[in-house]
Amino acid sequence: MANSSIRDFKKFNRMSAFTNLGFPCSYLVIAGGGAGGYNGSGDGTGGGGGAGGYRSSVVGEDSGGGASAEQILTLAAGVYSLIVGEGGVVTASAPGVGTSGSDSTFGGIVSVGGGRGGYASGGEEDGADGGSAGGGSGGDAPSSGGSATSSQGFDGGDATGSGNDGGAAGGGAGSVGQDGSRGSLGNDGADGGSGVTSSITGSAVGRAGGGATSGYTAGAADGSASDGGGGASSVDGDANTGGGGFGGGLEAGSIAAGSGGSGVVIFTLPIQAIATFSAGVTQTSAVVGGNRVYTVTATSTNLETVTIS
Repeated sequence: MANSSIRDFKKFNRMSAFTNLGFPCSYLVIAGGGAGGYNGSGDGTGGGGGAGGYRSSVVGEDSGGGASAEQILTLAAGVYSLIVGEGGVVTASAPGVGTSGSDSTFGGIVSVGGGRGGYASGGEEDGADGGSAGGGSGGDAPSSGGSATSSQGFDGGDATGSGNDGGAAGGGAGSVGQDGSRGSLGNDGADGGSGVTSSITGSAVGRAGGGATSGYTAGAADGSASDGGGGASSVDGDANTGGGGFGGGLEAGSIAAGSGGSGVVIFTLPIQAIATFSAGVTQTSAVVGGNRVYTVTATSTNLETVTIS
């Protein structure tokens, strides 16, 4: 048998083995982050948005909420659902009433959208539940942070309701959002929960941080955010990180609340596998070691798919 024929035969055998047994697949599935809240009543600031749910099967890394990495998938040749969740938004018709983020999906893996931050227009509202949860709104009445989804993220912080205080921050994939009314002035902003770092693309990148909040007055300190969460200098969560949006308020100089960052789906397949995406998918790919890493940054509908063969 000629050398070229032997090589083709061996390649065929390798492909057949992968196709019959399924393809090993590591993934990172992050939902859209929740929008921050806005306090329009003048007695506090809104809560920070929670980060989108964070699920990972990368060996040696973590999922959200302090969980270990999930099991690596073995995917048979076939068609799999693919959705990148959008970040929550702050509605123009009702200032400060934000929405939670949308879920992201890869096959049967679903990450839950981040919870919106608490808001107030004459009464404080709690942060919403989510992948990571939104923080409570600061003001005269106690306001609680929402509850996170197990193994995807952390809770939002609580606002004390002790008076003119800053709102509580949104939870992140790596830690809880800070409670409101911190610092020597008693009305500073709160720090967003941290995200989680992954090297699935070959470089270490932190994602899914919670949204911070502004201080109650112009003289009070704003909270800080990391890993894609919204902060004072950039109120929106970063795109394709699932970061939560910033919580703002009227008394703080009308600092706007921020939208949540969109999610992302990243997965790896052996270079022998072929991935074909439906028309509405925006994605890039790169070879890292013996795998091809696919980074999906947007889907146009909830019906998009990837076909693996």
